[in-house]
Amino acid sequence: MLIVPNNPGTVNLVNANFLASMKDNSVLVNVARGVVVDTEALLAELKTGRISAALDVTEPEPLPADHPLWSLPNVIITSHNGGEGDVFWDRARARIHSQFDLWFAGKPLECVIAPEETS
Repeated sequence: MLIVPNNPGTVNLVNANFLASMKDNSVLVNVARGVVVDTEALLAELKTGRISAALDVTEPEPLPADHPLWSLPNVIITSHNGGEGDVFWDRARARIHSQFDLWFAGKPLECVIAPEETS
């Protein structure tokens, strides 16, 4: 799970080498910033089917409706739900656990948006 700031040291932190080092069937979860992940490298790795991704942020953002990430079965893209407040962390943990429970049970996820809803 990526939870890092956007600074010169984190831009493209997750690159082709990082992705290649992930274990088979791993899930990359990015709730940090889109620029932390090299989108083209991620796309290439996801197309192999070796890993999956859950992305709350993307580069670019918003992700264009015709971007190939939308069409991959091993990718979940949420609507950038991040934001800190009094109850943020409790709600975030509950949402993450709920979504993973649904995903691993093969059930539909909550709060799924369609590509055409992003523009």
